[in-house]
Amino acid sequence: MPWLELKIGAREQIQENSPRIFLVSSIYIILMTVMWQLIYKLPLATNAGELYLQYLTEGYLLSNASIGTILSFLRPSGIPFAFVLWLLTPVLDVGYANYCLKISRKQTGDHKDLFDGFLFSGKIVLIKIVTTVLVVLWSIPFFFPALAAYYRYRQAYYILLDDPKKSALQCIRESKHIMHGNKLDLFLLDLSFFGWVLLNSIVSLMFPLPFPLPLVSLWLTPYYGLTCAAYYNQLLKNITV
Repeated sequence: MPWLELKIGAREQIQENSPRIFLVSSIYIILMTVMWQLIYKLPLATNAGELYLQYLTEGYLLSNASIGTILSFLRPSGIPFAFVLWLLTPVLDVGYANYCLKISRKQTGDHKDLFDGFLFSGKIVLIKIVTTVLVVLWSIPFFFPALAAYYRYRQAYYILLDDPKKSALQCIRESKHIMHGNKLDLFLLDLSFFGWVLLNSIVSLMFPLPFPLPLVSLWLTPYYGLTCAAYYNQLLKNITV
């Protein structure tokens, strides 16, 4: 899939919809930044998730010892709080994806779209839980099956946005179907944003503030969001051809 063309189209749409798109993106960035800072900075937070991801990226197999290490980082008083925030983040993610999907389809979008995910939050949360469980199960033998599983279910939220009447499991199954043979394309698309992500991290660390300053995110967030929405639209076109 010519994802370079998708990125060019995303940049053009940013220009066509500015400054509104930056305002909506700013609201989304602020909300997400606050929630993640609550998860990782407050005393009730847990970094067990970070440790688990570290094990995955370093290619370690999950053993009784490593699982025990992960569980030792869990603070019982913080688990419910972190879990609620963890469930809330995909609802806002879907709201922003909804906004980007509208823009990519030449429709009118505004900040109210950020909260549309709450209209079917139960299905969003169920998709999050089921796909997370599937990815974790695939990570037990090795890292790469988990990575493939992650990309296999990436379109489930977009499918739900197109038809909120569909069940969460139906969206997951349809995502698996349309991503067949396309997982590597989406991985390469994500990889093409690595430089922007690295720059964003460097800029955030340069400011001695108690929280990251997402300066680059103001551009990167709509750029990546519109590109992913365009990728989904292209997938649908390829299926109907």
